[in-house]
Amino acid sequence: MVQPDARELTLLQRLAPLELMIFDVDGVLTDGKLYYGPGGEVMKAFHALDGHGIKLLHSAGIATAILSARNSHIVTRRATELGIEEVVQGVDNKREALDDLLKRLGVPARLTGFMGDDVLDIPVMQRIGFAATVPHAANGVAAYAHWMSSRAGGHGAVREVCELILSAKGKLDALLAQYQD
Repeated sequence: MVQPDARELTLLQRLAPLELMIFDVDGVLTDGKLYYGPGGEVMKAFHALDGHGIKLLHSAGIATAILSARNSHIVTRRATELGIEEVVQGVDNKREALDDLLKRLGVPARLTGFMGDDVLDIPVMQRIGFAATVPHAANGVAAYAHWMSSRAGGHGAVREVCELILSAKGKLDALLAQYQD
């Protein structure tokens, strides 16, 4: 059987085999705004829908990770609440950090997804099997995405991509059925 060229893969062919989904933080898990308190602390807001989407991925056996250029104890805390074990922060070269993460986890790039929104994310988006972004991404980023959410970062975009992945894997309906009578 002849394998399709990577440019010819359908969205379903990209999503169905995913084993790992990685998320950027600012502009994806949050709205990208940084709030500074009187003591200099940075505050971020996370959307509960996104958090439950990540938990649904975990329920389906899909690992998740965070890859962020900024370093924040708030992100570490949120990741812990969500059961995200792999949190890579404070990296200038996200491509190198991705390669290190994939090597450590033993997951091939083609079985990995990533959702980002800024030019720092492009090298990661070029390397992995499925790249997603948000509507307010920086100029040029959308050209490297296989899919764009309809919701903004920090406002349910992550939940949207989680449900897309689960649907492509044929697991969404069963996971949602557990909440119905």
